[in-house]
Amino acid sequence: MKNKTWVLSTLPLGKKAIHCKWIFNVKYKLDGSLDKYKDCLVAKEYAQDEGVDCEETFAPTMKMITFRLVISISAHSGWKIYRWMLKVP
Repeated sequence: MKNKTWVLSTLPLGKKAIHCKWIFNVKYKLDGSLDKYKDCLVAKEYAQDEGVDCEETFAPTMKMITFRLVISISAHSGWKIYRWMLKVP
């Protein structure tokens, strides 16, 4: 809320909330030293009813050739690309 990235709201009548959980991972380098901490917020899909809570679920991903094409087109056209537009590690 402090960053204004989301707004707290109430559920519409007749709808139920889909619970979620945080998954935390610790990544290590090949030599065994700490590399980074990673986290991910995931929905508990098993609590969803198909056709009621959702029509379909998917995780949008992009092939590397598509990524290169988007970068090439934007460079040629003089467009700016921000990290939040493309999930670049």
